[in-house]
Amino acid sequence: MERIYKYYPEDFGELTVKVVHMDLLFDIFDDHTKVRSDLKLRTLADPINELELNCKKLEILSVTCKEYDIDHEYREKDDILLIKFGQKVPENTEVLITTETICRPTMNILEGLYYDETPAGAPPQQITQCQQWGFQRIVPCIDDMTAKCTYTTTIIADERYTNMITNGDIIEERHSVGNGRDMIVYDNSITPMATYLFFLGVGTYETFRKEFEYPDGYTFDLELLVPPGSDPIIAQRSLDILYDSIMWIYLFTGPRQYEQLEIRQQLMDMVRRRDLLKNEGKAANDKLDLIREELKSVVRTIQAGYRYTGTVYREIGMQNSNFGGMENVGNTTISTNRIMPFPQMTDNAFEYLMRVKVHEFYHNLNGSEVTGKSPFEIWLNEAVTVHIERMYHAYHFGEDYSRLQEVLDLLAPGSGTFALDRGAASMPIIPDGFNDPDDLISAVTYVKAPEFVMMIEKLMGKSTFVEALDVYHSRYKHSNASSWEWIEAMEEVSGQKFKDMADIWLKQTQFPVVHVKTSYDENERTYTLLLEQEVPEGASFWHLPFSVALVDEEGNDISEVMELMQGKEKTIVINDVDKPAFLSLNRGYSFFGKVVHDVDIGELVLQARVDSDLINRFIAFYRIVDMEKMELISNSDSLPSKEFTDLYYEFVMDNDLMNEAGAQFLTIFESVEDEGLSHSYQLLYEVKKKLLKAIASRHDDSLISLYKVYSEKEYDGQDYLNEEVTAIKDRQVKNTILSVLSTLDTSTVHQMIKEQFEAAQNATDKLSAFSYYLNSSAPDRISLMQAFQKEAQKDPVSWEAFLRVVGSNSSDDVFDLVRKVGSSSSFRIEQANDQRALYGSFAFNRKRSLQTEEGRKLLEDIVLRLAKVNEYNAVSILNVLANIDRMEEEYHIPLVGMMARFLEQLDKDSSPSVYNRIRKILLNTPKAVGRYEAVNGKIDLG
Repeated sequence: MERIYKYYPEDFGELTVKVVHMDLLFDIFDDHTKVRSDLKLRTLADPINELELNCKKLEILSVTCKEYDIDHEYREKDDILLIKFGQKVPENTEVLITTETICRPTMNILEGLYYDETPAGAPPQQITQCQQWGFQRIVPCIDDMTAKCTYTTTIIADERYTNMITNGDIIEERHSVGNGRDMIVYDNSITPMATYLFFLGVGTYETFRKEFEYPDGYTFDLELLVPPGSDPIIAQRSLDILYDSIMWIYLFTGPRQYEQLEIRQQLMDMVRRRDLLKNEGKAANDKLDLIREELKSVVRTIQAGYRYTGTVYREIGMQNSNFGGMENVGNTTISTNRIMPFPQMTDNAFEYLMRVKVHEFYHNLNGSEVTGKSPFEIWLNEAVTVHIERMYHAYHFGEDYSRLQEVLDLLAPGSGTFALDRGAASMPIIPDGFNDPDDLISAVTYVKAPEFVMMIEKLMGKSTFVEALDVYHSRYKHSNASSWEWIEAMEEVSGQKFKDMADIWLKQTQFPVVHVKTSYDENERTYTLLLEQEVPEGASFWHLPFSVALVDEEGNDISEVMELMQGKEKTIVINDVDKPAFLSLNRGYSFFGKVVHDVDIGELVLQARVDSDLINRFIAFYRIVDMEKMELISNSDSLPSKEFTDLYYEFVMDNDLMNEAGAQFLTIFESVEDEGLSHSYQLLYEVKKKLLKAIASRHDDSLISLYKVYSEKEYDGQDYLNEEVTAIKDRQVKNTILSVLSTLDTSTVHQMIKEQFEAAQNATDKLSAFSYYLNSSAPDRISLMQAFQKEAQKDPVSWEAFLRVVGSNSSDDVFDLVRKVGSSSSFRIEQANDQRALYGSFAFNRKRSLQTEEGRKLLEDIVLRLAKVNEYNAVSILNVLANIDRMEEEYHIPLVGMMARFLEQLDKDSSPSVYNRIRKILLNTPKAVGRYEAVNGKIDLG
């Protein structure tokens, strides 16, 4: 059998040369770009006879060497330009390789140089995406994460472009070179840069600027490049959020970030006052001088975090990309639909905007200054950066709200990290291999890996962790680091050993389940917990931090401990304590896994009401909901209990809880913990609907009144960011109430939903109402959809949100709606946003896409169509097929049959990632494949 992966760790050895500098000239035209590259290299300890440069889909014009006679051979199938030297190049010797090549942009291969959305009447918008191996599509190079070097880049392009940009600082201002063409030269020499961080863009943008000023007075410019005609007020808000995140990194991260917190917040407040004075002009100069002097004095008393080294930091809107954002030294590309707080943006998208801005900027330190050694270290670049991103989100939204959002991401059925990590397509944080680096951009990298980092932090303590992080960043500044070098830095500073823990967490899929049994000795006043870890067959026992508190009836902690669990069993004895009313286990979700502890419903209700740990309050509620669902499944004639519906009502009416947690706390998934039922998607949808309908039926008048209270809330507009946070939480509650009421499906509720849709002053209210209406029996639901489609297709942000609602709706005619919208002139298959929004949402609408014949046919058409256009999104969609073995037997043969047809119809060379992902899923789906093959014969897996 062929290798299941194209690339393995052994394919990434030490380089034979050191890349010193690249001098690049891009002569850009509408349909091609001519690139001249002077690649300066230095041999290492050994002489060389030949050199391999990565070179993909390029037209080779010439290859020369200043110091040596050379021959070259372009092995196009291997994407290699082989250079053979006429004589041996000695050790520690510099050589200059000059290449002249042509690259040609495309519309749908979103790697290398490609076409982005072009404004009307402008020359073609062209940008690059180099993660991970896009640079070799632009110029012959050593496209390796360890090939960090400096760059001088010259761009020559159509003078009509408003912006011609790349990494670094301008050293030769833009000027005309005749024939309607301009030239500009940049130098990137402060931070040696890995090839995947290279960016080049020529386009027509509206450019907005804001000066960033550190507390000591050092300044640089922020630039925002967005579509022409963008609203200046919205653009300014975008820059304000970016500014806030950069200042937060400086003041609230670093090796002493948990010290002098009051002074750090004082500095943040002073910075805001200073910036308001800057906007007042000359009249405020005296006050401005005073506060600047005070800032300089106060900032000397703290040890601050990362400080930017460039003269300009840009955010560039990219309309078409596989990724929401991509860091590039000095330039960050962010999905245009997420780069500014558009009025058409939903609240979820706004939260993403806040996260992506701080995330990509922090990559200037973690990823750019310090870079992983190979694609197998992508997790390290991302996980630590996500860890910091989470801190910033919590700074604004609150620790409990942010952590609950992360826990919901773990628990969500189908698309949640636990579900994906258990699926047949799952890969460990550091996989055995991969087919394309894009395979490594997944929930494992962005969710599970940060959870591993968080567990290390918990065991070390927060202060020790940030000290170790600073040691890591200082030690490997302007170089590369491996996963194990990061672990060594954590061990060195903490004095603890993490290598064995890391070996398991980084190389093993799935997660631990810890079973807990307890006892209390009245005479000795000791409480004993017996922990037993359950792992998948053949797996090692994880090392994990286990946090537990004993809690009394009022919600007060009697005792709290955290201990390291390393093997199958662990005993925790807590001495000299009163008997608790309940246990608060895995506090704050201290480890990536699940806890099983049998307790009665009364104990869970008490915990859900009074536990001081909000995460465990939710987990208690989650378990109550699970019990309620199981009762409804076991007795289809029964109704949800009054105790449950009253508890839900109590929580939604709890203003303090909703302010703290938002309506996230009321989340009810279409899932159960029982493995035998967890993939009965249609059944679970109906059970959830039954729960919500019972709540609505028993509390409709009060819920309608509460809905009106939230609908009438107003905000004074004085503090934009903090008011958005409050409004987001309020809208969550309002729309959750409307969602519950929508299950009544009466004409009165239809009218409420329609009124919200028509009167909505924000996108979240409008899209929520649209979703509830489309899922209702309202006679005009289709005509409302068609009218909204005409409105939404005028704006890319609204269009993406509209597509997502259509793809995920639960109506019986969803197949027709997806096909009709997908065949409309406004839907563009080459646009990644369109693909994800319509096709991705439908794929994960599993009760329809997997459990109906019509849905399977549509899903099959989608995958076959998308595999030829965008492999990355096609592979993401295939994850929906990763749990076939856990579904009812009636679906095994049709779903395996679908995948078998994929293998027959797809070319493994032109769609390698899709082809090999299907093979991987089938190889890890033995039960369903066995049933299929017993009827239809052996599947050829290659």
